[in-house]
Amino acid sequence: MNTRTARPADVPALVDLIESAYRGDRARAGWTHEADLLDGQRADPEMVEAAVAGPDGVVLVVERDGRLVACCQLERRDDHAYFGMFAVAPAEQGGGLGRELLAGAERFARDRWHAGELRMTVIVQRDDLIAWYERRGYVRTGELSPFPYGDERFGLPRRPDLAFETLRKKLG
Repeated sequence: MNTRTARPADVPALVDLIESAYRGDRARAGWTHEADLLDGQRADPEMVEAAVAGPDGVVLVVERDGRLVACCQLERRDDHAYFGMFAVAPAEQGGGLGRELLAGAERFARDRWHAGELRMTVIVQRDDLIAWYERRGYVRTGELSPFPYGDERFGLPRRPDLAFETLRKKLG
């Protein structure tokens, strides 16, 4: 796995990768899509650019044959690291790439930032995805936060009951 830190020039490819993994018909080729829950965009260039350039974070990318096939964002917070913007190209899903990138992100947060815990938020209706994270040691906290209804930057909800749950894993 060829992993590196994203650069500003990667932003257009990152936006395309994230959209391909989560939204629209092309996302349905993989299992991680949210196409049944949300329409619209998952990320825009400004959001991705801010993640790439942010002083307290990093975006890790995986390249194969010169193209980006996976990414994730890590953000250093007070007492933990936050994991987000996780995407694997639909054609690459199911082969262990996501599992490898998640493990690499955990090592990065633990070894470089000395983070004792990694946290993330997942849409509560994503039972399959939450189960995938639980198999990797993440624990549901029961801590819910509302979906940002009305903010089209995060998508157009197809149902009225979306919410996020925080998952966490101790990094030891």
